[in-house]
Amino acid sequence: MKLSARNQLNGKVTGVELGAVMANVKIEIAEPGVITAVITKESVENLGLAEGDDVVALIKSTEVIVGK
Repeated sequence: MKLSARNQLNGKVTGVELGAVMANVKIEIAEPGVITAVITKESVENLGLAEGDDVVALIKSTEVIVGK
């Protein structure tokens, strides 16, 4: 599948924390080390995400906040 998103980070799931509606998915990547994706619990279940899975994190540039 080809995607228009240019910010694609390959990583490995290191933890999945399910809530009632949302879930925190920890993804280990080369730099900065670990990122956390907050996605719906339904998405975690539909994707069958589990610790040790290889994944790609796609970051939309309209959702990035820069601080100094």
